[in-house]
Amino acid sequence: MNDPFNQGETPRKVLTAGEDAEGRLDSWLTGVLEGEFSRNRIKSLIEQGAVYIDAKPCLEPKKKVHPGMVVEIEAPEPEDPEPKGEDIPLEVLYEDDDLIVIAKPAGLVVHPGAGNWTGTLVNALIHHCGDSLSGIGGVKRPGIVHRLDKDTSGVMVVAKNDMAHRHLADQFADHGRTGDLERAYLALVWGRPQQLRGTIDAPLGRSTADRTKRSVKREESMDAREAITHYEVVERFHEREDSTALAALVECRLETGRTHQIRVHMAHIGHPLIGDPDYGAAFKTKANRLPDAAREAVNGFRRQALHAYLLAFEHPRTGEIMEFEAPMPEDFDVLLDALRAE
Repeated sequence: MNDPFNQGETPRKVLTAGEDAEGRLDSWLTGVLEGEFSRNRIKSLIEQGAVYIDAKPCLEPKKKVHPGMVVEIEAPEPEDPEPKGEDIPLEVLYEDDDLIVIAKPAGLVVHPGAGNWTGTLVNALIHHCGDSLSGIGGVKRPGIVHRLDKDTSGVMVVAKNDMAHRHLADQFADHGRTGDLERAYLALVWGRPQQLRGTIDAPLGRSTADRTKRSVKREESMDAREAITHYEVVERFHEREDSTALAALVECRLETGRTHQIRVHMAHIGHPLIGDPDYGAAFKTKANRLPDAAREAVNGFRRQALHAYLLAFEHPRTGEIMEFEAPMPEDFDVLLDALRAE
């Protein structure tokens, strides 16, 4: 896909639709220009005549996109406000001159972006750390070397200077294959995997139906990226004589770190996360088979049941192996207790 800017009074961005391009023009552009413009802004630009298809103005947000289509969009550079510090409480697990380790709560966005310019973890870190944060991650991502989804809770490490940022970023890029990086998650899933321990090796890429989501891809797909998750069933709930269960607690360890990896992989093997609105919505009715208390707890759980409980890495300055566990969030604990109760 091309991505050059034509020079002029108003920048014009030229895009060529790839082989998997489909759907409405406004939806496709929003996905391709992820984080630059909201869908409403894209729709407005189309209706204003700022979008061209094959060099001709297009005023139809609903126009279908097809592979090879050349789309040009005239718009000012997207706003990129510098994030400001905000007094947002942080649960600090460890801190020194090089890094800070925090337990991120569910509901907290990691870094500013479209629709979330304030109230993020970055805003909280700037307030807490002042000018010490590393700038390698860019204006919107100072010190950030990895991320968790908004509604995933758990332990995160943030660099406070450039040396620490480079060292930690290298560890996460390596995914622990040759070093000591270790990441482990706890997930509550529907059903129980047939194998109590296993590995899911399935490439991931953007979903063609919704570009904000991810899906399993064939290896030969242009956007396929290696994704490997190791899982082990820790606990089973409401197990039957035939060894099936209504739900299970699963530990997942990442060998790669793709967007939504655990959520997509568990759904791929037929056991999506409880509460996952994107990959587990079709399983919501399974709650009706649970006892009253458990059913109420599941229906009241408003996020994917995923908690990054463990993170281990090599300290960038001392070389010491640091290991941290984030406490189980209260909502996750309540759901666990409800599922355990017969």
